[in-house]
Amino acid sequence: MKSVYAVLYPDLFCFVAVAEQIYKDVQDYYGKELKKTEDLKTNACLTAARPLPVFVREALQCVHEEVSARYYGCGLVIPECIEDCWVLDLGSGSGRDCYVLSKLVGENGHVTGVDMTETQVEVAKKHIKYHMNKFGYRKPNVNFLQSYVEKLDEVGLKNESYDVVISNCVVNLSPDKRSVLREAYRVLKAGGELYFSDVYASHDLSEEIRKHRVLWGECLGGALWWKDVYKIAEEVGFSPPRLVTASRITLANKELENIVGDCQFVSATFRLFKIPKDGSTQQCEIIYKGGIAGHEKEFEFDINYNFKQGEVVDVDKETAAILQHSRFAKKFLITSVGQKLPACEGCSPGTIKEKITDPFKLVEQMEAKVSAQSLSGCCGPKRCC
Repeated sequence: MKSVYAVLYPDLFCFVAVAEQIYKDVQDYYGKELKKTEDLKTNACLTAARPLPVFVREALQCVHEEVSARYYGCGLVIPECIEDCWVLDLGSGSGRDCYVLSKLVGENGHVTGVDMTETQVEVAKKHIKYHMNKFGYRKPNVNFLQSYVEKLDEVGLKNESYDVVISNCVVNLSPDKRSVLREAYRVLKAGGELYFSDVYASHDLSEEIRKHRVLWGECLGGALWWKDVYKIAEEVGFSPPRLVTASRITLANKELENIVGDCQFVSATFRLFKIPKDGSTQQCEIIYKGGIAGHEKEFEFDINYNFKQGEVVDVDKETAAILQHSRFAKKFLITSVGQKLPACEGCSPGTIKEKITDPFKLVEQMEAKVSAQSLSGCCGPKRCC
């Protein structure tokens, strides 16, 4: 017999039932079926991110081999300028990214990993002492909690308690993506950032794709149409998402290719900021002062803005607000347009160009560039080797 709630709220009851089944399927897939990275059936969770600075690669080499073997993310999600920060990892899995971050934030920073899969959390917790000894820390600066990423309040995570929230190929696995972003926004401090990689679709997915258990477990069945991330971010309160990088996903699995049809997928990294909306910020000229570890001379903020040390750059009011109110503020000289900034010799302000927001467009541009470079090589047209 149905409960009174199922009778009074059939749509809600149906959503809860579907969500519970998704949770169970994902937990089984990542906790029981997948034992190592090689068990994945597509490359959706293995697409490359931007080149890593040396100190990040060194931190990655310190991670325990069991933790690395149980890693299923779509890129290494490591934001810049995080020394002494409090960082939250949504869907931390075996803890690989958390341990890298643990080293980068330093002993005065802190990293919290949250995951709903008990076996993954157990793997992460098992190696805390190993990593603290490896890093030379007197006390742990990392902890792991078992919880749904949509319900962070249930494990005691308070409002405005973190500087940065990251997520690595996890939002797509959630049946309620709006709640994931809403919770991230809640726990972030003013000026804080959600920096995350995830899988996106070229259009809305069919019911067949969304209900396919393996496609969901492989991060494809739950992928958002890329335009929806902009819509949800705005509804939750974030500033418009900033596209950082994107790469095409290939299935290399005939059965799954037939199911997805003409739908395409990319892995993309976005950064979202919790910035005051007082309307006081104007279009500005800025100069990057340098000093961000691994980006001392040049800082690629996103795909649209690349800041070189000492160079004057015109930025729109949205970008100016982010740089003024976030942890990056001390790294820039910022002034409203009309006032004069001291530029380096030979540097001059540029003009604001049209932004790239579509990750599929970015991938196409990158692929065209690679193709053009290969054609102009020594073995290209009208050339000989």
